[in-house]
Amino acid sequence: MFRLVHAVILGLIGAGVVHIVVLFLMPEMSPRDAWSRLAEDGGLYAMTPYHSDSSLAGQSGVADPYFQAAACRFDLTDGIIHLAQDRAVPFWSASVYDRQGHNIYSLNDRTAQNGLLDLVVLTPGQMVDLRKSPLQEMEQAIFVETPITEGIIVVRGFQPDESWNRQVSEFLGGLDCAAEPI
Repeated sequence: MFRLVHAVILGLIGAGVVHIVVLFLMPEMSPRDAWSRLAEDGGLYAMTPYHSDSSLAGQSGVADPYFQAAACRFDLTDGIIHLAQDRAVPFWSASVYDRQGHNIYSLNDRTAQNGLLDLVVLTPGQMVDLRKSPLQEMEQAIFVETPITEGIIVVRGFQPDESWNRQVSEFLGGLDCAAEPI
């Protein structure tokens, strides 16, 4: 009887360990992650808008009807990413994710200079090159040095009511996510 109880307990512990390992490996092994879903909607450097009814909403947490969002896949081997917008909305946030969906950096209008979106994403090597010859248009930018080369930028804009829909859409639609050589 003791051996049967012992075998059942070991089996339950083994099954628990296997389930935990599978849960941790799901984001790494899933072919339907945010990167592949964005790839279906557009190429690299394309700002892809999505709303609470899109297939990305459940995965990205943008299921709130008061927010509009746009995402852009990038590859820093082609150059740095300079995301800037001089329009104002009630609230915006921007996040940089690696290809697996891990958050690298986040900021919002409360932490940005004058509340305006001005973000530069680059590798440490590109930062060294940029410091040698700084660019005037990046004077007020927030620089995000990342150890990654491929990633996703998600920008969300808050619309307190329907009257803000156009302004927030124009805010997100005016974002350019193109790679800029140094």
